[in-house]
Amino acid sequence: MKKIAIQGVKGCFHHAAVSIYFEGCNYNLMECSSFRELAFSVAKSNVDIGVMAIENTIAGTILTNYSLLSEYNLKIVGEIYVPIQHHLMAYPGQNIGDIKEIYSHPMAILQCELFIYAHPSIKISEYSDTAAAAKYISIYKKKGIAAIASENAAKEYGLEIISNNIQTITRNFTRFFIIKNCKKQENDSFNKASLRFKILHTTGSLSQVLNIISNLGINMTKIQSIPIIQRPWEYSFYVDIIFNNIKSYEKMKKQIQKIPCIHKLSIMGEYKNGRIQS
Repeated sequence: MKKIAIQGVKGCFHHAAVSIYFEGCNYNLMECSSFRELAFSVAKSNVDIGVMAIENTIAGTILTNYSLLSEYNLKIVGEIYVPIQHHLMAYPGQNIGDIKEIYSHPMAILQCELFIYAHPSIKISEYSDTAAAAKYISIYKKKGIAAIASENAAKEYGLEIISNNIQTITRNFTRFFIIKNCKKQENDSFNKASLRFKILHTTGSLSQVLNIISNLGINMTKIQSIPIIQRPWEYSFYVDIIFNNIKSYEKMKKQIQKIPCIHKLSIMGEYKNGRIQS
C-alpha cells in the first residue's frame, strides 16, 4: 500500500487530486501542514509519493514550490489537472448575513477575489489549508465564521454550504505534480518534460534556448523565471515541453547543453501529459 503525502487534510483539493490520479489503488495519506513538510517527507522517503500543487488558472504559479522541488532535488513523475470549485460553508443553521469572518488558504482566497470584494464587511483570514479551516469550524462549532473549501470538505466535516461556486472564473483548474525521491527516470513512456537551467547575463541567451526548442518542433507549454536566493537579479528558468518524437527531445537536450551561456541544465521530470486536450 502506497503512502502519499499531501499538503492539507482529508477533504482538501490535494486529497481530490490523489483520489483521481490513484483511482482504484490502495493508499494511506500523510497530511502535511505545509509544502515544505511535504517536500521534506518525500525527500527523506518517509512516504512513497507526494502530490503538490504547482499552478492555478486564476491565481497563477506557486513559485515557492518550484524552489522546494529544486532544494530537495525531487523528481516529477506525473501530473494531473483538477477542476476547482470553491464553496462558502459554515456551521449548520447560518446564512451569509451571519458571517463575520472567512478562513481559507491564501490561494483559495485569491481565486475567490470577486466574491470577497462583494462582501467588504467580512474579515478575511488566511489558514493553512481549505479543508483544515472547515475542520476547525466543525470541531469547535464556530458560528459567525465560514470557510472557503470543497464540497467534499463540507461533507467530511458536516458543514452547510451557504454560497456555491464562488470562484472568480468558472473554468478554474489547479495543476498538481506527482513527485518522488528518485535519481533515475522511472517512466519509459513519456511525452512531456520539465527542465531547469540558469542563464548567464549575455544578450540573446534565452532566445538561443527557445530557438532550439522551436526548430525541433517541440511545443513549449510553460516558461517560468524564479529568483535565485542570495543572488539578487539572477534567475533560474523552468520550462515545460511536450513532444511526439523522443529523438527530437534527446537532440534538444544535447544542443541546449552545448550553449556556452547555459549553466546547470537539469531534467526535473519526464512524464505523461496530464492535460486532456479540448
